[in-house]
Amino acid sequence: MGNANNSLMALPVPLCRMVPPPPVSKPHICLSTVLIMTSLVLMDAYLVEQSQGSRKLSICVMVAVGDVCFLLVLRYVAIWVGAEVKTAKRGYAMILWFLYVFVLEIKVYFVYQNYKADRKNLDLIARKALTLLLSICIPALYMLLVATEHMEYVRTFKKKEDLRNRLFWVIVDMLDVLDIQANLWEPQKKGLPLWAEGIMFFYCYILLLVLPCVSLCEISMQGIGIMPHRMMLYPMLSMLTVNITTIFIRGSNMLFFRDARVSSIFMGKNLLAIALKVCTFVQYQRHQHHVPPGLEQAPKHSSQAQPSPGLHKARDQPACPEELAQDNT
Repeated sequence: MGNANNSLMALPVPLCRMVPPPPVSKPHICLSTVLIMTSLVLMDAYLVEQSQGSRKLSICVMVAVGDVCFLLVLRYVAIWVGAEVKTAKRGYAMILWFLYVFVLEIKVYFVYQNYKADRKNLDLIARKALTLLLSICIPALYMLLVATEHMEYVRTFKKKEDLRNRLFWVIVDMLDVLDIQANLWEPQKKGLPLWAEGIMFFYCYILLLVLPCVSLCEISMQGIGIMPHRMMLYPMLSMLTVNITTIFIRGSNMLFFRDARVSSIFMGKNLLAIALKVCTFVQYQRHQHHVPPGLEQAPKHSSQAQPSPGLHKARDQPACPEELAQDNT
């Protein structure tokens, strides 16, 4: 028994290695938290201002309790988002976006219903300010969650600029959707039918929830070796749900309901976006057909089979600063 115990004690015990948590970007956490809570508090101010009498106090208490509960959830989610900001993953960013838009649009719906119930209140400045608030806070949070400046694995300037250009289309689509939604609370000469208003609001609600998450998911799926020219899921989806559909929505409001607030500028933007995205998709398909999958692997195998003396010399010599500068551009 003694020998058995000694042999057991002599066995190597595996050390439990604790994986250190990823570094957290504190400025990113602070900026996203301030932006989210500021926009929610301003929406609460709209709700409280629209209430009267004793109802104002109850609404104030209700929105305060809701903001405190949301802040408790945001405390953990924002830390997770700050921990993945320098990585190639955007999973927690999608969760934060879904929570934010879900809560914000619920408050926007009640503000819109209060404006609709009080037809005599035609405070144009307050309604325009609501549109301006949404058109700033929602795209700004999306840019913070993407955080292209923190993508250290995207080292070439050309690739990062290509990624920014594609993300710019996401922001423009969000502004397009918000412009349609703003038609519901900004003053109109002739209101839309109840069923048309409901369809418009919840269609825009779904687009604001889903489309940015699709873009963030596409970035996560690309990983460290991100190739912006291969990110074709969002352009095709947005062409169907934003560019084509919003043309029909604005055209129907203009022809059938005589809505004078229809933005002809955004209609022209959608027509141009459809043409550009179709051309991009056709060029991408041609590139996929003309370049076989094994074409890039063949030179590698041939170079390994017959290495040239100049290649060994180039491997032994360090790269000059001019060549490094060309690789990073």
